[in-house]
Amino acid sequence: MNREETMPLLDDQPPADTSYSLRQLLIFLIPSLLGVLLFLTPIVYEEKVTIGLGVMADALKAMVSDQLPAIATALLLFSAALGLLGSLLKPRWLTERRALNDLFVLHPLWLGLRVLGALFAAMTFWQFGPEWIWNANTGGVVLKDLAPVLITFFLVAGLILPLLTDYGLMEFCGTLVRNVFRKVFGLPGRSAIDAIASWLGSGTVGVLITAQQYQKGFYSAREAAVIATNFSIASIAFSLLITSFMKLDHLFVPFYLTVVVAGLAAAIITPRIPPLSWKKDDYVAGVGKQIREDVPAGTSLLRWGLLQAVRRANANPSPAQMVKIGVHNVVDIWLGLLPLVMAIGTVSLAIAEFTPIFNWLSYPFVPLLELLQLPEAAKAAPAMLVGFADMFLPAVLGKGIESELTRFVVACVSLTQLIYMSEVGVLIIKAKLPLNLLELFAIFIIRTLITLPIIALMAHWIVG
Repeated sequence: MNREETMPLLDDQPPADTSYSLRQLLIFLIPSLLGVLLFLTPIVYEEKVTIGLGVMADALKAMVSDQLPAIATALLLFSAALGLLGSLLKPRWLTERRALNDLFVLHPLWLGLRVLGALFAAMTFWQFGPEWIWNANTGGVVLKDLAPVLITFFLVAGLILPLLTDYGLMEFCGTLVRNVFRKVFGLPGRSAIDAIASWLGSGTVGVLITAQQYQKGFYSAREAAVIATNFSIASIAFSLLITSFMKLDHLFVPFYLTVVVAGLAAAIITPRIPPLSWKKDDYVAGVGKQIREDVPAGTSLLRWGLLQAVRRANANPSPAQMVKIGVHNVVDIWLGLLPLVMAIGTVSLAIAEFTPIFNWLSYPFVPLLELLQLPEAAKAAPAMLVGFADMFLPAVLGKGIESELTRFVVACVSLTQLIYMSEVGVLIIKAKLPLNLLELFAIFIIRTLITLPIIALMAHWIVG
C-alpha cells in the first residue's frame, strides 16, 4: 500500500473527513505504543514489579541520590526567592512572560506556603530550629525520602507524558470503554487510562493526567474531582512495599485482590454521595468541553475510536513544542508543587508524630473495629486516620500489632483511602481541581467507612 493511500473508516463510501493516510495512522500508533510500553506495561526489574517509567526514574535517582536533598533544597529556596520577587515587586521582565507570571506571581496563601516550604527544607537540610520540623520522621521524610522521588519521577513523567495523553490513545480507549465507565462510574471512557496509569505506576501520575485533562476541557469539574479521588490508586510496587514492611508477603495475592474489590466498591459509591455528588459538570472557563466519545449510528466502536485517535494525534503541536510543554510541566512541579509538599507534608507528619490529635479523632473507630471483631482495636484505630497525613504512616503504626488479621486490615485500608496530604492531596489542590481541604478529608473518611467493612469481611475469610 502506498504510504499516502487513504484508508476509509466506513465500508460504504465514507465522507472525505472519515478517511486518513497511513502516515496519519502511524502518528497515532507509534507515540501511543511507546506510551503504553513506558506507562502501562508491567515488567519485572530487579525482582520487583514496575513499569518502564519507574525503571528510568529509579536509574536517574540512583545516579544522583546523594545530591538530591541538596538539589531539592536549592529548588525550594530558588522558588521562594522568585515567588517573593514576583509577588511583591512584580518586575516587568517577569510579569510580561505568561509562564513566569503564572509560576511566580502568587496569591498570598500560596506565597506563604512556598516560603514556609523553603524554610522547612533549609531547616531540615542544615538541622537548625525546632526539632519537630527537621526530625527524621517529619521534615526528614519529606526532604530525604519523598522529594527525591518526586524530582526524578516527575522529570521523566513530565517529559514523556504526552505520549500517553496527547497522541490519541485516550480518545481510542475512551471510545471503546465509554459505555462501561458511564454506567458504572458516571465517567468518560478515557478515565480508564488514568486508572491503569495509577495502578501500574503511581497515584501522583494519575492525578497529573487528571489535572491536565481537566485544564484542556476533556473532563468536567465533577469528573475531574471523582477521578482524582477515586482512581489515583496505589501502585503494585507500593503495595508490595507495604506488605513486605508489615510482614504480609505471603498473602500478597489475596491482599491485592482485597484492595481491588474494596477500591472498586468505593469508586462506585463515593461519587454518588456528597461532596462529590454536589459537583457540577462545568468545564474550565475559556476552554469549554473538548471531549467527544459519542459514536455515530452505523459506525463500529473500533472504527470511530481509530478516527478520533488519528484526528487527535495529527492535530498536536510539533515534537519540539511538545518537549517545550513537557519542560514547562516539570518546572511547574519542581518550583510550584515541591514547596507545598514540603510545607504541608512536614506539618501533617509532625501532627501525626508529636501530637495526640489523630489518637483523639480515632476514638470513634474503636467500637467499629470491635464490632468487626478485629483484635487490638485500640492500637489499630489511629491507623485508620493517620493515613490522611501520609499513606505510609498506617503501616508504621500497624507494624507493631501482633494480630496478622488486624495488620492485614490496616494495610488494605491504607491503600484504599487514596488521599494523603504529603503528596496526592497537595497535588490535587495545586492543580486547581475543584476540591478544598475539608472536602478531601470528608472523601477520605467516606472511603474509609466504605472499604473498612468489606476489607474486614474478606480478611476474616482469607486470614481467619
